[in-house]
Amino acid sequence: MILHQYKVVFAGTMGAGKSEAIKSLSSIDVVSTEAINTDTQSHSKMFTTVGIDYGELILEDGTKVGLYGTPGQERFDFIWNMICKGALGTIILIDNSVDHPIEQLNFYLDYFKTVSDNIIIGITHLDVKSANHAAIYRDWEKSQTDARYPLFFVDARERNDVLLLLEALIANAEAQFSI
Repeated sequence: MILHQYKVVFAGTMGAGKSEAIKSLSSIDVVSTEAINTDTQSHSKMFTTVGIDYGELILEDGTKVGLYGTPGQERFDFIWNMICKGALGTIILIDNSVDHPIEQLNFYLDYFKTVSDNIIIGITHLDVKSANHAAIYRDWEKSQTDARYPLFFVDARERNDVLLLLEALIANAEAQFSI
């Protein structure tokens, strides 16, 4: 049985960096369920998560944070609910380099806001040449009328960037739920 004080879920598009984000934070070897990618129309990467990625961040005071990564493909949505049960919150990662990232952001946000009250958004792959500019996310934020979600531009390979997302998730939880 995995014992941790907190559970954090990484969700979002295929290839957005969920597995890399967990690897960059984890204090243990990450348990990965990567398999050869057979959905090359969605993304050209060689391997993709088909189950759950799991890592653990052990804080200086000994607190253990379980880091759970979901598969990004919609066909695995049956597992998303299970992974989110008992989580402090969800970090949604969106790959900026894909066509129509705002549509994907809306899709994942619409799904995960039904299972999580605490959501942080990370936009990744801004280093990849793309027709998408950061301004589309600012325009998207302005269009949100029902709720505001903290949004950050990050590199999922960079520990400090992912720590920023985690700290924002914890701060958001503290503000919402007085944990």
